[in-house]
Amino acid sequence: MFKLEKAPRKWRFFHGLVLSVYMQKPFYITTTLPYVNASPHVGFAMEIIRADVIARYKTLMGYDVFFNTGTDEHGQKIFDNAQEGGEDTQAYVDRYATEFQSLTKELGLLDSVHFIRTTDTHHVAAAQEMWRRCDANGYIYKAQYQTKYCVGCELAKTDSELEDGFCPVHPGKEIELIDEENYFFKFSAFTEKLIEFYNANPDFVTPDFRFNEIKAFVKRGLKDFSISRNKDKMSWGVPVPGDDEHVMYVWFDALTNYISTLGWPNEDGDFKKYWIDGDTAQYCGKDNLRQQSAMWQAMLMAAELPNSGRILINGFINAADGTKMSKSLGNVIAPKDVIKKFKDVTPYAEEVLRYYLARHVNSWEDSGMNMETVEEAYRAHLQNGLGNLTSRLTNMVVKYEVEYNPQELYYNKAFDTCEGERCRGYLEKLDAYDIQKAMDITWSRIKDIDEEISNKEPFKLFKTDPDQARADLAGMIFQLGKIVKEISPVMPRTAAKIAELLDEKKKPETVLFGRLED
Repeated sequence: MFKLEKAPRKWRFFHGLVLSVYMQKPFYITTTLPYVNASPHVGFAMEIIRADVIARYKTLMGYDVFFNTGTDEHGQKIFDNAQEGGEDTQAYVDRYATEFQSLTKELGLLDSVHFIRTTDTHHVAAAQEMWRRCDANGYIYKAQYQTKYCVGCELAKTDSELEDGFCPVHPGKEIELIDEENYFFKFSAFTEKLIEFYNANPDFVTPDFRFNEIKAFVKRGLKDFSISRNKDKMSWGVPVPGDDEHVMYVWFDALTNYISTLGWPNEDGDFKKYWIDGDTAQYCGKDNLRQQSAMWQAMLMAAELPNSGRILINGFINAADGTKMSKSLGNVIAPKDVIKKFKDVTPYAEEVLRYYLARHVNSWEDSGMNMETVEEAYRAHLQNGLGNLTSRLTNMVVKYEVEYNPQELYYNKAFDTCEGERCRGYLEKLDAYDIQKAMDITWSRIKDIDEEISNKEPFKLFKTDPDQARADLAGMIFQLGKIVKEISPVMPRTAAKIAELLDEKKKPETVLFGRLED
């Protein structure tokens, strides 16, 4: 949760005015928990940055926000990777979990972000309680299990889901054949219940075409799925309550994190505040559609717990030519590599990545990306766009002694006090979680101010009509104030710096976004 008393001076302006107006309604947002079987990649950076943008926006709108992320540390592929490397499994997950936790600082996330690990003692106890409740309500049974299994997805696969005998998400990775006695979850009992739930909640999954996919999947009829593995074959998992010979299927364990992070099974405190009484939103990739919007919802129903509020489905980030990113092809982008690329030219290197993923990656569809596309966006929209505009305006403010009242600038007011079609559009887009389109609206302001400077040429007008030139520049400063507020969820440090310049009517000591060498 955001701690106002620990916020920098500039952000106390933003939040203090908001909190004096609104009762703080609870809002809970979470990412999925990435597997700790590899270093963080740019796809997860996109998801966690988007969640952070929404967390910051909701905080600015007066909500009391709980922002959750973390790491998924059980399952077959983690166990296999540790074994192959000759490493103790706990040491293996500890090492990778540290990388993911450090990412919260490297990407400039809110200090209040809650980081959960599925090996945490409390989470293990919560997963076992979820099992007990589903079992007590008659939704767990034991049976012989034969299936084709993709360790990469940690999911059973039918022949129709395979392409040339391989999972399309993990081509070339051998499908495992499982034949053993397992515990099962009665997923089939929830076909009608889920359809009724979807019909009653028409905004449950965003975007609509993903919602249509999961509704069609459920309407075809659900099949029970295995929720345990024999411990003698795969011991790395949460022990099944009352049966030492089995560990939980990784998804049954991991999905419970969304409420264990809130203190559940304690049903007071944060769980009641955020899950029951608040609004909730869960980000995930399109390969998690089934797990988040059907499996997890059925588990909640089975345990007689409230369902999620909203599921937000991201597309994938592919290479710029549309091919899947792959280590073997050498086209994988790590967040730290992007940040490193820009460290020498701007003090806001992590916000270059935040900006790119917020504005140049589609909110719902697959998008292509490589370092060249990031560099192009930086030059066009940060170096020659926002940075250049800020420098030009603040230099003219100082040179020509332009007068305006900083307290009347939009960033010093409550977020929803702005007027105009673009401002309303911006708020509507963020309320709909369409960050890309919200940022497009903001950058249209930058384009308009640049054109106004070119058309009015205030630096020339000062020679003939200085009063009009100062009035024109004051109007442009007010527009820049709107830009500052609108970029603040995406680029909080950049926004704070520009706000400081405008408040104190000074020009930057150094450029915000320096020239990137070709």
